[in-house]
Amino acid sequence: MLGSINYFMTFLVLQEDIRISKRTDEPLLSITEGIQPVFICEKMPPQTGREDSESTEETSFEGVPVKLQQQDIGPLPLTINRARQLLSWYTMCQNPNMSQVGAHVLHPLWIRCDMQDPAGTSWLGSETVYAGSKATAVKLYSVSCKGTVDAASCITMDKLKQEHQNRLHSSTVLTKGWAEYNLFCSVKEESIVIDSQSSVTASFRWNDVEKMLETPPLSSAVTLHIKVAAGDIRSPMFQTYRELEFLLTLAEGLRTGEIEWLEPLVTQSAVDLTRSLIEELENIANAVPGQTLKGSENQKTKTDSVIGFNTMQIERGDLDFTEHLWEKMRKSVTSYQDITDSLNLVIKAVRFGQIKPWVHRDSSSSLSELIVKSYQHQVEPVLLAGHTPAIMLLELGLDKMRKDYINYLVGKELTTLNHLSYYLSSEVDLQEQVMRLRKLHHLLEILGTCSSFLSLPHERLFFFTQSCLQYYKTAPYDEEHIFEMQIKPALISHFYQTEQPSSWGVVVSSGQGSREVKTTFHLSDRPLVDHVTFDSDPPLEESLSTENEKTAYFRTMVCCSLASFG
Repeated sequence: MLGSINYFMTFLVLQEDIRISKRTDEPLLSITEGIQPVFICEKMPPQTGREDSESTEETSFEGVPVKLQQQDIGPLPLTINRARQLLSWYTMCQNPNMSQVGAHVLHPLWIRCDMQDPAGTSWLGSETVYAGSKATAVKLYSVSCKGTVDAASCITMDKLKQEHQNRLHSSTVLTKGWAEYNLFCSVKEESIVIDSQSSVTASFRWNDVEKMLETPPLSSAVTLHIKVAAGDIRSPMFQTYRELEFLLTLAEGLRTGEIEWLEPLVTQSAVDLTRSLIEELENIANAVPGQTLKGSENQKTKTDSVIGFNTMQIERGDLDFTEHLWEKMRKSVTSYQDITDSLNLVIKAVRFGQIKPWVHRDSSSSLSELIVKSYQHQVEPVLLAGHTPAIMLLELGLDKMRKDYINYLVGKELTTLNHLSYYLSSEVDLQEQVMRLRKLHHLLEILGTCSSFLSLPHERLFFFTQSCLQYYKTAPYDEEHIFEMQIKPALISHFYQTEQPSSWGVVVSSGQGSREVKTTFHLSDRPLVDHVTFDSDPPLEESLSTENEKTAYFRTMVCCSLASFG
């Protein structure tokens, strides 16, 4: 006597035209709100003509050998009749009234369909309802899809509720809505389009939906999903990123042994700028008390025309000598020789008492320590050979940029020095210091988006900063990571109340617990089915980007019915 799993799986293995896999990341699960793994059944891809042992491999699925094709050409659907046949076998194998069925729990089964039936069915699914380990009923799902439609052609809310009630014979239904808005899109200026890897989306959840595509009420629960790529030209941190970019270039060069130098930002050479800085310091020593070094903003710099938000005030007014030196060198260095010659000028001027520059007390760079020793005339010769000059310059950048970030985060009362200790430590090796600084910069890029673009209040930024700092203490650097923040809808109402959502849906439900049954209607700016090609005329990208045009949506509808095992 076979158990239900082997009974059903043996049947599947004998079917040469299908394959099955266990999945947890199928896009379908996002609209069915499934959290457990599911079986995905689809058509077996055609053979490529290779008969050797490398074309297929043997594996096991719930203890039953299954052949898997190595070369995958993408998911392929089955006909609706074939899908219904497989679904009936699955349901039958779960029926406890059949003598050959054992007490086993199977994951839900979802079968890809080719949409060739009048309803445009793209999926059929079955999920067994259990009381303990005993199957008591089965939920049967049907997912239908349609290409781009406008809101006017959608089913009304009243008709959707009536259809649910007629199918399930329920007198009381509940409705829940969700919507997603893209708050951070491509910037357009005249004929220029700036694409971005950064994104800010707002996900809304609310109860008691009254009409299709209704704007989320101010009572909604809202979660911001924030993904920021460093170096976005629209970012208020873009100029600071260019400084970090040079530092990262130095660090990578030290790691690999070869540096790909960036284009200089100024026309003067690094040696000339260093010599001018030394002469300026000498003149100050012999001039009126109180005169200070000129800020780097007086240098003639190549700048970009930035289309974006207000620049964050990261720059400080208390730069010491080594920080001024870093500013000049990072904009002008194009070779190892530039670094060596420039540092030689500085060290020579310090050793012979030509200058006695001021440096911050907490500076940890080798050059800062040498300058401090020069106050007591204890300077020893420094051999600028090998990677030493690049290491010394990298230390200057780390010192300077760490102080910049402290100045902003602590000055804006977003955190404290204690919470930054992990990111500011100079006790770890240089490459690790660079990575921690890069994490801190990424955090500032995210905060820049939240403050300059979203204009979020200090209270939300404070708690968000703490969560991001805590995350990056243990997580690797990852620009693809999506940070989340809970906010009140009123804080971003000016973004979404006059815009169209990229995704909108409603769930009509009845019943309770495991016997709850739902009907889901979903509109999205991209298809939720990846095994069928949709025709969109005009192209969806065009309809989304043209001003004063309504968004064209892909429609997905999930219907569910409950059948009890009598």
